[in-house]
This record gives sequence, structure tokens and C-alpha cells, in this order.
Amino acid sequence: MDSGEDITKLLTEIRDTQREHLAEYRRVSQEILGLQNVAVVRQQGAGRVYMRVVVFGGASSWRSSSCFLAYLLTRWSGQLFR
Repeated sequence: MDSGEDITKLLTEIRDTQREHLAEYRRVSQEILGLQNVAVVRQQGAGRVYMRVVVFGGASSWRSSSCFLAYLLTRWSGQLFR
């Protein structure tokens, strides 16, 4: 073989390797994008659950405080408002 054929073969191998790397990069990028989409969906679901817990906890706290205040007012109203 002459040096021209060797160079052509080497450049062809380099090109083919770069194409393989590019294909692998695209595959990995698509996989990462899919995983990110799954993570976003899970975070949105967790956010909805968190919102429900906060609303329920706030409502429960408000109800308990209101009941306790009503109890105190009925129990001590005679002594407080003489």
C-alpha cells in the first residue's frame, strides 16, 4: 500500500468512529431527556400531594383552634365578661 491509501483508510476509520460517537451521544441525550421528563412528572405529582397536605393541615389546624377558642369562651365567659 502506498501512503495515500493509508491516509484514506485512516481518515475513513476516524470518520466512522466519529459517526459512532455521535450516534451514541444522540442516544444518550434522548435517554437523559426521557429521564428528565419522568422526573418533571414525578415532581409535579409530589407538588400536588404536598399542596393537599398543606391545605388539609391548615384546615385541621384552623378547625382545632376554632374549637379550642369556642371551648375557652364558653368555659370562661362568665368570669371574663362580668
